[in-house]
Amino acid sequence: MKLIIATIKPFKLEEVREALTESGVRGMMVTEIKGFGSQSGHTEIYRGAEYAVNFVPKIKLELVVPAAMADQVVDTIAKTAKTGKIGDGKIFVLDVQQAIRVRTGETNDDAL
Repeated sequence: MKLIIATIKPFKLEEVREALTESGVRGMMVTEIKGFGSQSGHTEIYRGAEYAVNFVPKIKLELVVPAAMADQVVDTIAKTAKTGKIGDGKIFVLDVQQAIRVRTGETNDDAL
């Protein structure tokens, strides 16, 4: 099993969710986060005053999928979330040792 962690632009969330659902993903966790990467924030003007926004709003997706499905899921996220502009996000893939469905006691792939 693989844990896929992706950061994307907030306005891309619904499009990415739909694409993942169509590709067979049955669940994911979504968190609103703030962060910065190479763009290092930006400046905005509010009521005539310019101020620095050091952390940019992002969405973090976390999915655990069977290892055989990981490449397809990563490809789907990358293609769907891409705008071609700075700040499109990042995707990380990690190994998962064990998964347990609390309600039934199912483990690993059966728990997904």
